[in-house]
Amino acid sequence: MSDTTAEAAPEAPAAPGGRADSLTDRLRSPRTYAVLIGSLLLLVLPFYLDRFWLQAGLFAMAAAIGAIGLNMLTGATGQLSMGHAFFLAVGAYGYCVLAGESSTENGHTLTGLGLPTWLAAILAVLLAGAVGGLFSPIAGRLRGAYLGIATLALIFIGQHVLFNAGSLTGGYNGRAVPPLSLFGFTFDDSELVVAAVPFGSSEKLWYAGLAALLLSALFARGVLRGRPGRAMNAIRDHRIAAGVMGVPVARYRAGVFVLSSMYAGLAGVLLALVFQRTVPEYFGMILSLEYLAMIVIGGLGSVAGAVIGAAFVSLLPQVFTHYSDSLPLVSAPGTGGLAPGEASRYLYGAAVVAVVLFLPGGLARIGLARTKKPKAPKNPGEKS
Repeated sequence: MSDTTAEAAPEAPAAPGGRADSLTDRLRSPRTYAVLIGSLLLLVLPFYLDRFWLQAGLFAMAAAIGAIGLNMLTGATGQLSMGHAFFLAVGAYGYCVLAGESSTENGHTLTGLGLPTWLAAILAVLLAGAVGGLFSPIAGRLRGAYLGIATLALIFIGQHVLFNAGSLTGGYNGRAVPPLSLFGFTFDDSELVVAAVPFGSSEKLWYAGLAALLLSALFARGVLRGRPGRAMNAIRDHRIAAGVMGVPVARYRAGVFVLSSMYAGLAGVLLALVFQRTVPEYFGMILSLEYLAMIVIGGLGSVAGAVIGAAFVSLLPQVFTHYSDSLPLVSAPGTGGLAPGEASRYLYGAAVVAVVLFLPGGLARIGLARTKKPKAPKNPGEKS
């Protein structure tokens, strides 16, 4: 037996150790440490931030949940939707009607079923999915710009209903949002003192929003990394080939549309709880365009990209509003200059163009490129 064979024999059973080393390397990677530090930071922020920044963070969480749903539809499956804001409105107003009490407000006799708020939140998400299911036969057969135009009609229909169905929506002035109650714990402005820090509605909702975002992200990650995700990507890249391989294209498109609608409904419920009042004007065309900007800027087909893009687009107007006195060309709303909302739209519009031209994978790809390890150089004496 040659020396080469004798030396190679002891290295054969090294596979289990290699897996352990790989797991250890992953646990010691900078990305893991960054996730742990970021998670700890998010948990302690309510003890240090004021109400303004907590609400801004909650807006970003709600936007991230909705963007994850849209990214599964548009980024992973290749289905363009311009009606995402409609399903957010279904979730927000569905929660108000299901959880609210019948009353008279601003000249409107409001309808309310008075259900437990935790049950109303779940039913509002299911309601958004059911409305998406009614539209899913169209979503299963149309694609690209044709589906975008069809979903665009949902915005106009939704705006007409929201402004004119006063008994359900409260009309132009909207309606108040009942605070969420869960396990005897109410997420309202009543003070709860923790470690000498008073917790109001924003502080309490912070942890509910974090839990909702975490569960939404983990579920979407599992879908995208599993067999459904591979089928969705196949439909996006090679629709005819996917059908030939046995993928039910129309059924997958319809199912993803329903799932995306449920994500939007959950985002709408969280937004309603943060705003404490639903206003029809908010759920318009601009909101749908903002969600498309989120997934393009963050990265199409990526859960992390949806979260990054949502944070960028939703926090930018808040930052401009807060620092409007210090920023050039930006003035406080109503003072006649460039409003923070307009300035932020110009900026993330430019960001969309820059990402499309220079960073097609979105902002999420920057982090992935930095965490990828370079391959070890091959031993010159090793046979290929």
